[in-house]
Amino acid sequence: MGLEYSRKFPQSRIVNQGAMKERESKSLNKFISETGICSRRAADKMIEAGRVSLNGVIAQKGNRVSEGDEVLLDGKPIGNRPRKVYLAFHKPPGVTSTTDRKDRDNIIDFINFPERIFPIGRLDKASTGLILLTNDGDIVNTVLREEHEHEKEYIVKVNQPLNARFVKGMQEGVPILGTKTKPCAVEQLNRQVFRIILTQGLNRQIRRMCEYFGYKVVSLKRVRIMHIHLDDLPSGKYRYLTPSEQKELLEAR
Repeated sequence: MGLEYSRKFPQSRIVNQGAMKERESKSLNKFISETGICSRRAADKMIEAGRVSLNGVIAQKGNRVSEGDEVLLDGKPIGNRPRKVYLAFHKPPGVTSTTDRKDRDNIIDFINFPERIFPIGRLDKASTGLILLTNDGDIVNTVLREEHEHEKEYIVKVNQPLNARFVKGMQEGVPILGTKTKPCAVEQLNRQVFRIILTQGLNRQIRRMCEYFGYKVVSLKRVRIMHIHLDDLPSGKYRYLTPSEQKELLEAR
């Protein structure tokens, strides 16, 4: 009956094959990010700039890639997908969380990893602690998107003794950058040191929050991102995520 049906309605078979091909394809920005070149957002910018072609035609955002398609970046084929790499790095002060090699203090040259990687998010130059690096562009949004409410934990020292007003105010939210920070957990550890757990990442957020109350940050160290802890990883060193850390990170998408 199936053969008879396909003879009577050959067009339906073509439509079904097209739908199957569509299911097997992936978005162009996802395809590019999976090569480890950049994140999906950066891939979109490359596409918008006309730097990407798909089967000989300048690509457009929203294009999809199927097996056998030719994708070129700046006229050169994009390489095969490399093995996925996930690193935890203890950033020392003075290192910049950028892939821009023109910045002499960039994190990529400092680590000198043998494969192309990029940081997920950033720590400002003076801050220290945990930062993740990868060649998996898909994982970036998992960690950074505010709506996912993933926790990031910091230990902060300020220039004067803490008081109840400061702790309460930081917990309830602080008006900075034209908005109010989300409520967060703050714990005083000693006279001038506190722990803070954020689920958002505004520019220089903790420093700006402290400044609102008249405090200046002396040191700021990130000790945890989601389930991944800095622990005793030495400053300036990196490690691969453990299988369990990597599994939980990937399942958080």
